[in-house]
Amino acid sequence: MHGPAIGPVYAIYYPVLAAFGVPCNLVAIVILLRGRCGISRCITHYLVAMAATDLLVIITAVILNRIGGIYFRDSFFSTTLGCSLSTVLVYASRDSSVWLTVAFTFDRFIAICCLELKTRYCTEKTAAAVIACVCTLSCLKNIPFYYRYQPLYIVNNVAWFCDIKSSYYTSPAWQVDDWLDRIFTPCLPFFLILLLNVLTVRHILAANRGRMRLQDNRIGENHRDPELENRRKSIILLFAISISFLLLWATYVIHFVYVRIIGDFYFTGFNFNDQRFILQESTNMLQLFSSCTNTFIYAVTQNRFRGELKNAVKYPLIKVANCFKQ
Repeated sequence: MHGPAIGPVYAIYYPVLAAFGVPCNLVAIVILLRGRCGISRCITHYLVAMAATDLLVIITAVILNRIGGIYFRDSFFSTTLGCSLSTVLVYASRDSSVWLTVAFTFDRFIAICCLELKTRYCTEKTAAAVIACVCTLSCLKNIPFYYRYQPLYIVNNVAWFCDIKSSYYTSPAWQVDDWLDRIFTPCLPFFLILLLNVLTVRHILAANRGRMRLQDNRIGENHRDPELENRRKSIILLFAISISFLLLWATYVIHFVYVRIIGDFYFTGFNFNDQRFILQESTNMLQLFSSCTNTFIYAVTQNRFRGELKNAVKYPLIKVANCFKQ
């Protein structure tokens, strides 16, 4: 008997996602670290950290968890120990990626809307400290996930697969932990990014109206405003990253609210015949896809990054061509 058509979609989607996600994030990290994109060191720190955590999401959530679960059912990560460790790594890298996006959005909010704090907050030192704190707290927050599982079965004294403990559904402590996990990622970041962008847009519109009035009063002068040009480039990058995050995480947030209101549950295995599983896995597919989009955003919004990307693509081709010539 043939399975439903939706099944092979996952088996194809995740390898393709990994094939694009790993090199895209690696290329972004290398290009940004070269420092030739005309971006401040503070912003570069955040973008490199975001690309690194996105790469970890692809490795842990897509390659080890999804692809491993589909194609390599008898690997180490199918044991209870490997499965538990994999879960902690998946959630820690996911939380780091999400909250670094919040940190970047907040940094740009301070730079655009709070000029008196810009010189003190928007610095390399502050960015490095924020990145370290976010990553450390994300790891500590997800340690309890390691203790959430028990073996599904034991063969030759080897515990295989992860089955959620029955106490997880009855213990108040686990219920509080589950609520906090869903609230802190992604509900609270979703709200904060949306709020910060609304406040930033309102400030920009008010500031631009004031500058345009000043420009109108300068009769006979050149109306090109370098300040507005620089601000425009900065906010295009900010809004592109933020909007991409909001769109790709929206279904995940809606699904969480739906599950809580209806009193439904999350699936932990594969059941391609259940529409609820298909909905849940579709939200995960979009959420994981968000780990591949930032490189394309940089290429579209940043001219220098696009130039560096073209050079990176041309470099191996030129080397190959030189080898053939020799």
